[in-house]
Amino acid sequence: MTRKGCIWGWLIGAAVLLVVFLVTMVAIESLLGQRFSFPSYGARVGLVRIEGGIYDSRQVIDDLEWMADDPGVRAVVLRVDSPGGGAAASQEIYEYVRGIQRDGLPVVVSMGSVAASGGYYVACCADTIVANPGTLTGSIGVVMSFTNLEELFSKIGMDFDVIKSGEFKDTGSWSREMTDAERALLQETIDDIHSQFVEAVAEGREMDIEEVSALADGRIFSGRQALEAGLVDVLGTLEDAVLVAGRMGGVEGRPRVQEVVRRERLTLWELLTGAASGLVAPETSSPGAHYIYRPSK
Repeated sequence: MTRKGCIWGWLIGAAVLLVVFLVTMVAIESLLGQRFSFPSYGARVGLVRIEGGIYDSRQVIDDLEWMADDPGVRAVVLRVDSPGGGAAASQEIYEYVRGIQRDGLPVVVSMGSVAASGGYYVACCADTIVANPGTLTGSIGVVMSFTNLEELFSKIGMDFDVIKSGEFKDTGSWSREMTDAERALLQETIDDIHSQFVEAVAEGREMDIEEVSALADGRIFSGRQALEAGLVDVLGTLEDAVLVAGRMGGVEGRPRVQEVVRRERLTLWELLTGAASGLVAPETSSPGAHYIYRPSK
């Protein structure tokens, strides 16, 4: 074989390998619904995003676990742009962040437009919290709302016969007004879940319970107000948070960023059932306790 033919053979072989690699990556992405940003080598900072409502902790924890298991990831930036969501989901993320911190991985939070209620809950234990001056944050509180359609059902002639095992089994029913005893019971539960929020903030921010309680009436803060109140550490952008994380992780120079980018894949059935659930059970009525900032519509 001539020298020229050998060179062409190498080039064709390299091209084939590149095509195989790209096809493999596309196949993995199709199966997993995710792709990994480059670079994936050397010392770097991991970036995990929490966007939208927090109702399922699995994806965020999976991403954090992937970062924690990568020896090249020296610190993690948690980008939070969320009004919060379910109390339990927020608590699960909070506890996982505490766990990777105990294992020696620094965590820096970068707050986007909104990092309120459950969005603040998952952020408050970070080693450093970076907020934009105009970020909406805080909203330390709990809400549980129910819809009362008794009057509507009466107008259309609809009635309900309920057989229950105990006085409080159908608390929050759409078909009747809540009793004083039910309201008191739910208030006691909400107060307990609220105290858990206050305790988490006090632990994460190293503040006194009384100091946090004075701020925990559900009010929101701008990033600048939160800095004055001690709820965040510094004002800055996502890029600033990456630089802070790089320094904390001992990354020299400008840190390279590793991110797991996911694409949501919904089947037709999920789209139909999701739409139907929105009609049958509107957002204003939910039996769950929520760490969420939700202004009136």
